[in-house]
Amino acid sequence: MQVPAQFQYEKATSVEHALSLLSRYGPESRLVAGGHSLIPMMKLRLAQPQALIDINDLAELATIGIQENTLTIGAMVRHADLLASAVAGEHFPIFHDAERLIADPVVRNRGTVGGSLCQADPSEDLSAVFTALRGEAVIQGADGQRVVPVREFFTGPYETVVGDDEILVALRVPIRSSASAYQKVERRAGDWAVAAAGAELRLDGDQVAEAGIGLTAVGARGFHAPEAEEFLVGGPATDERFERAGAIAAEHCEPVADQRGPAGYKRHLAATLTTRALRQARQRWRGQHGTDAGTEG
Repeated sequence: MQVPAQFQYEKATSVEHALSLLSRYGPESRLVAGGHSLIPMMKLRLAQPQALIDINDLAELATIGIQENTLTIGAMVRHADLLASAVAGEHFPIFHDAERLIADPVVRNRGTVGGSLCQADPSEDLSAVFTALRGEAVIQGADGQRVVPVREFFTGPYETVVGDDEILVALRVPIRSSASAYQKVERRAGDWAVAAAGAELRLDGDQVAEAGIGLTAVGARGFHAPEAEEFLVGGPATDERFERAGAIAAEHCEPVADQRGPAGYKRHLAATLTTRALRQARQRWRGQHGTDAGTEG
C-alpha cells in the first residue's frame, strides 16, 4: 500500500488566508483542490509537501463570466462546470472539445482548471487550449495581482511562473470574432493524450488574419507552435496550407518515446492533429459567417 509522507493540513477560507498560510509554511507547502494529480504523486513520494493548504472553500475563484469583453474563468472552476458553461462554449468551443476528452466524470467533477495548468504536465489538455487562445493567467500574491500571458506561464515540465507565495486565481481570454477546435488521440477514453492540438482562426475572406496553435504531449516548447502560426497568417485558408502548417508544427516539436508511443509516431500525430484542428476551426468560422463550409484543396 502506497502512503504519502506525513504533512500538515490547513483549510483556507479566503484567498488572503491561503496566501498567509503559504507564507507561514514556506516553499514546502502546496495548494490542493481536486488533488487528482498531486495526491498520486504524494503516494509515490514523488512529491512530499510539508503542508497541504485546502482551497476548496474559495468560492470566489469558482465562477465563469464575462468582464469587460473578456471571458474570465476562475482557477477553482471544475472541469465539469467549464464543459457545461454555455458562455464559454459560445465564444470558444475549443473548451468543450477539450473538456469532453479529459479523464472521466469523476475527475471532471473534482479537478479544477487552475490545478491542471499549475500541474504543468507535458500531456495536459487545457495548457494547449489556453495557449492556442493566447489566454492570460492572473496570479495573486501578498503585494497584489500580476497578469502573465499563458505562453509565458510554463517554464518547464511541472514548472510554472507561479511563485511559492502566490496563487493562480483566474484565466482570461479576450473575446473576439474567431473559431476554434481541439483534436486529440488517446490510447483509451479518458487517458492522457498521445498527442493533441488546438487551433483558433480568424479569417478575412479566404485569408488567415490570425492563427493560434496549441500542442500537448509532443514536446512543443510552451505548448505552442509559433512558426506554424507565422506561416499561416496572410495566406489562404486552404487544406494544402493547413497541411504545411501541421508539418511545420511537427518539425519544431521534440516528442519523447514512452509507453504511449515512439517519437516518430507522436511527431506524425502533431502534424495530422494540427491540420484537423485547423480544418475544424475553418468549418466553424464559415458556419458562423454563413459561407460554404466545404474543404478547399
